[in-house]
Amino acid sequence: MNLSLKKSVFAAAIILTSGMLTNCNHQEVTTNDDLKTEITENTIDNFQEAEAIVTRNPLVFITGYDKGNETFYQNARVFFKDHNYQIVEDQYSLEEIINWLNHNETNLPYGEIHIVNKSNAFKGLTLETVIKGEKVSTESLRKHITKGTLPILQESVNANSKIIFHANGLGENKELLDTFKDALCADELPNVVASPYYTIFDGEFTQHYLAKPYYVFYPTANSPGKVDLSKEIAKKYAEEKDINWLDALNNSKERFIGEAYTKQFTIPLKFELDYHNSDEEVPSFENQDELIDFIEQQEPLFYEVEQLHIPIEKFRWTYSMHNSTLTIKGKTTVLVVLKPLIKPYGDLEYITPDTNNKRLYAIK
Repeated sequence: MNLSLKKSVFAAAIILTSGMLTNCNHQEVTTNDDLKTEITENTIDNFQEAEAIVTRNPLVFITGYDKGNETFYQNARVFFKDHNYQIVEDQYSLEEIINWLNHNETNLPYGEIHIVNKSNAFKGLTLETVIKGEKVSTESLRKHITKGTLPILQESVNANSKIIFHANGLGENKELLDTFKDALCADELPNVVASPYYTIFDGEFTQHYLAKPYYVFYPTANSPGKVDLSKEIAKKYAEEKDINWLDALNNSKERFIGEAYTKQFTIPLKFELDYHNSDEEVPSFENQDELIDFIEQQEPLFYEVEQLHIPIEKFRWTYSMHNSTLTIKGKTTVLVVLKPLIKPYGDLEYITPDTNNKRLYAIK
């Protein structure tokens, strides 16, 4: 080491020592250990900032269109537009959704991917598997995964991505959610999220909330009347003490925050049996009971009824013959009483539909 360098080092040492002595005269003393701790903490903070998850802005797939007086998709569209989410229209199948995600990927991974689909807990989603294919179910989705007819989702999603389904009651179908996770996997598995409750957009008092459903059925065009239906649903849900069932069945919308109200829809069934090359005698039926007995004896037909978890006698059954084909039709009317989820304390207000809340959403 040359002489000038030695002098510089010696001078620096004196200055550093003086600084430490000066610090000793103050209440707060800085030691080497303190400096190490501060450096370590700053390094951790900087590392955490550097590791902050950066994803694309949320996007929403509107997977259907409203019919007649329905406004489900329009209400959802307005809600998400008001929150500045990117809206993707005209993607009516899972195949189209995956292809869209693949064709529009960037260097940033997807964050929240919302899929809005009108559905019910009995017939399931109206979303198609592949274009013009069957509606999505556990069986149809698994079939297309096995056959390789669904496109593969590229590396545009990762473990931090959330695919959120807004479809009534889907969160109760754990098997279908697991199958969705298989269908939407990439190198990393995204989170698949759905609620067991009804998803309501454009309510009377808020734009978006969840509601607990209660069901009662009757053969279409053969209603026993609201009084008898209120007694039936009260017996079915005896643990629910906060709903006046007769009032709820007569309400078509909330009159105040949290009031139970009723929506209705129909579920049709259709069976066709061809007797052209059959040795069996073509049946005839005198009444509903005989028709029901016949359906119960036909294993494939009765299995389809059982899958709905609706009693067979709650359908209005008719039949017709054309040439050698027997056509049997059934239709039930479903009344669903919806009870909005309200905070159990404080002011009367809705529970926020937080997709991170495992009490509100199933997360796979």
